[in-house]
Amino acid sequence: MAPVTRVDLNADLGEGFGAWRLGDDEAMLDVVTSANLACGFHAGDPATLRRTCQAAAMRGIRIGAQVGYRDLAGFGRRFIDICPDDLYADVVYQIGALDALARTVGSSVTYVKPHGALYNTIIHHEAQADAVARAVRDLNGDFPVLTLPHGAFGDRARELGLRVVTEAFADRAYRDDGTLVPRSEPGAVLRDPAEVAARIPALSRTAESICVHGDSPGAVTIAQAVRSALAANDIELAPFV
Repeated sequence: MAPVTRVDLNADLGEGFGAWRLGDDEAMLDVVTSANLACGFHAGDPATLRRTCQAAAMRGIRIGAQVGYRDLAGFGRRFIDICPDDLYADVVYQIGALDALARTVGSSVTYVKPHGALYNTIIHHEAQADAVARAVRDLNGDFPVLTLPHGAFGDRARELGLRVVTEAFADRAYRDDGTLVPRSEPGAVLRDPAEVAARIPALSRTAESICVHGDSPGAVTIAQAVRSALAANDIELAPFV
């Protein structure tokens, strides 16, 4: 296998809501190359998202639409048995809203990443995977999508002609089948920066982009550790789009 020479570093940002702040978006934007911004369904309000878009644009950070279930109370981490037509419309709506906010500050949405329970569900739920992939394709077929290396969503997106960018999670534990350990289980989220950094050489060989969650305690320190680990392994940090 050829050595990895470059990789993207992404984080989930813009997840505050009104007076409630979640994570340090400004500090994270100084570390990552791509920002997955909430679109108002699982988190994020319009003013917060516009400010985050502006902060990303000022740094030249790529903006991605992090689409999710309509689940503010559960932070988008609960499965919703939504019909495909409704999910399709919800995804189009979310991408369009974030893109409009980004354009007011001189930027735009350049890729799409599902969030939380939707991300994990469409790894195996073919009907919902199809709805999300079709929504992205119909809105802008040039948008890449982020997902795990294997699963229904990636397969369907490729069938529809979308670019699929494989993703690995620096701060999440994995099952033997390559899916993520549910957050309800012990050890699902990794907190030790040194432990996370030690995984980076292996993870970078399996994915084009590495994710660090912006809402985790110590997220900035973890992201900095990941960035340092990439540099120590002579891996260039660069956006995938």
